[in-house]
Amino acid sequence: MDKQQLWQRYQDWLYYHEGLGVYVDISRMRFDDDLVKQLTPKFEKAFADMEALESGAIANPDEGRMVGHYWLRAPELAPNEEARKEITEPLANIAQFVQKVHQGTIKPPTAEKFTDILSVGIGGSALGPQFVAEALPSDDPPMIIHFIDNTDPAGIDSTLKTIGDRLKSTLVLITTKSGGTPETRNGMLEVKHAYESKGLKFEPHAVAVTMPGSKMDKIATDWLARFPMQDWVGGRTSELSAVGLLPAALQGINIDGMLIGAKEMDEATRVKDIKTNPAALLALAWYYSGNGKGEKDMVVLPYKDSLLLFSRYLQQLVMESLGKEKDLDGNTVYQGIAVYGNKGSTDQHAYVQQLREGVPNFFVTFIEVLEDGRETPFEIEPGVTSGDFFIRVFTRNQTSLI
Repeated sequence: MDKQQLWQRYQDWLYYHEGLGVYVDISRMRFDDDLVKQLTPKFEKAFADMEALESGAIANPDEGRMVGHYWLRAPELAPNEEARKEITEPLANIAQFVQKVHQGTIKPPTAEKFTDILSVGIGGSALGPQFVAEALPSDDPPMIIHFIDNTDPAGIDSTLKTIGDRLKSTLVLITTKSGGTPETRNGMLEVKHAYESKGLKFEPHAVAVTMPGSKMDKIATDWLARFPMQDWVGGRTSELSAVGLLPAALQGINIDGMLIGAKEMDEATRVKDIKTNPAALLALAWYYSGNGKGEKDMVVLPYKDSLLLFSRYLQQLVMESLGKEKDLDGNTVYQGIAVYGNKGSTDQHAYVQQLREGVPNFFVTFIEVLEDGRETPFEIEPGVTSGDFFIRVFTRNQTSLI
């Protein structure tokens, strides 16, 4: 394509959401109009299936469960009053609990206030809260968060050593849907042992986030508090349930803003038109890149330090969701999309050499930074800031890699 054609294609395919300030540009992907026409019936079916899913249709035939994480940010869409209460009541309880913790009304037995959070979980019970802690940190957090997300004794010891004497003022969140996950159970027992070895009781420091009636729910009857996980929310999509909202609120992160933003994006992805639906645009680009079968890996390059964990979060969200041996009809398909990445600027000094000149077994999803986030600019050269460098570097690499 010449420059004029590229410019016209950019204009034809650029998406912008004014409320969220989000752009999606798939114009550099080389799909043609014939592919769009071919896929239009599939998208129409997908739009209808999504509408049914969000209305409470059984989406998991093996377990007979609804999939309702969309309702977490829009309780009014839940199919019945019981489901709505499962959302609104925990939200109110989280707000009250966090306020009391921050005020010191709820406090540990041997300290004036809780100063730290220790989150113990694995998979969706850890990655979501970790990602949000990195991506949306409070400027002056009322509590500092730490994570145990593996059953590695050395890693556990390192985390506990970092907390040190503040263990007596640490609030421990044990997050497990079933209560039967061995890694989370091991982490809980290790932390409990750490308290007892210092002559402290574990229970006045412990909070459970789990399904009502689970093994963990029964263990935690004498703990400081318990918050429910919903049966119809999967671990990898649980960030906007108590799994993610409780630790975020304790850190001083605006969870109301998180819910509002997620709701607005949900509404954008319900639009039944490929060109004006950001999720549909990405699906089109990814389908084209992998020939509809995930034949190429996705490299994620976010040009922002706070998005360091984004590729790890996407690995679980995309690979666990799409990695399938069989389709719903029982056909063997071996489908999925492998995801990897780190940070844009860092990757340019790491594996971009192979991306430029090696095996063409990937496509790239760039996360561009439009503003560097610094209120008072500092010029490292006349008229140039550090932020200008990584924005320019993004533009250069987008041209060379897509």
